[in-house]
Amino acid sequence: MIRFLQITLRKSRFLSTFIVVITSILIGSQISAVLSYPLAQVNTNNSQIGQELYVQNCSSCHIPIPAEVLPTDTWQEILEKPGKHYGTSLPKLSSINTRLIWSYLRTYSRPLLERELKPEFVTQSRYFRALHPQVNLPQPVTHQSCILCHPGAKKLDYFSLSSEFDS
Repeated sequence: MIRFLQITLRKSRFLSTFIVVITSILIGSQISAVLSYPLAQVNTNNSQIGQELYVQNCSSCHIPIPAEVLPTDTWQEILEKPGKHYGTSLPKLSSINTRLIWSYLRTYSRPLLERELKPEFVTQSRYFRALHPQVNLPQPVTHQSCILCHPGAKKLDYFSLSSEFDS
């Protein structure tokens, strides 16, 4: 009788272990299927929407500056202090629009180097200076000066140059 109980107990343990293993495999395959959905696509769309909102809002007063020209810290300060935007106050944006613009700027801007001073103006940016090493810029440089060489700047196209500079 004891032998019969021992055999039954072993079968019961085996059956329990078998059920746990099969259940784990099934649950694991379901989790794997859920995780395979393309979640990153949402971020791409948010960046595109953020860029469109950035261009729409900023180009109402001046040409939009490419996100990478200024470091992330400068963009953050601009968005956090809209009442102190180069001597003027920015119109109030909804919090969702601000977040979308910030997401775009944070994604495509650049970090400050270790000992780099945070540039307040575009012409103080190391990125801007690196792209314009021997360019005689108009004096004074204003937020509209870029159009002289980049006719597509209002649409954030800085690759196209005006005919006198295109080589």
